[in-house]
Amino acid sequence: MEAFLLSTAVIFVAELGDKSQLMAMTFASRYRARDVLLGITVATAVVHLASVAIGFWIGDAFAEQQDVIAIIAGIAFLGFAAWTLRGDELTDDEADKARRSTGKAIFAVGVAFFLAELGDKTMLATITLATQHGWFGTWIGSTVGMVAADALAIVVGAMLGRKLPEKAITYGAATLFALFGILLILEGAGVIG
Repeated sequence: MEAFLLSTAVIFVAELGDKSQLMAMTFASRYRARDVLLGITVATAVVHLASVAIGFWIGDAFAEQQDVIAIIAGIAFLGFAAWTLRGDELTDDEADKARRSTGKAIFAVGVAFFLAELGDKTMLATITLATQHGWFGTWIGSTVGMVAADALAIVVGAMLGRKLPEKAITYGAATLFALFGILLILEGAGVIG
């Protein structure tokens, strides 16, 4: 349960202001929200299953070095904080692809999200979480966190007809990543337990 709750919160925060939210809004302007959410859910479940498999393998292979893994994970989270501050925008080409996509909505959205998430910070954060927490809870939690954040983008975007307050979201997400990173480093160093 801890893995589920932690990964849901971390991935939800990571997804705020991410290009995937912009893609979700773009797709929702063309397709039914239900189809967009289903496509996002399927793509996210597949990408995050691969992520937790990698993370679980790393955590299991280096079980004797959990302190070192915690410090490395903390440094990674500090990197995610910097990445969040740098920003993540939907390029004109990606927006055009989202608008012009043809075929079944669920398939189009799923493929676009699958490709967009490969190597993205949410995938890397999921790998990082899975090195120290149960794979199943991390997988379900990271999938729920991402889908919830993208659903929020669709709903808020439709209701307000404009972008979310990007600066507040960016700074808030970066701060939370930095806090998670510092806590992991302190835990790995044995300062907190």
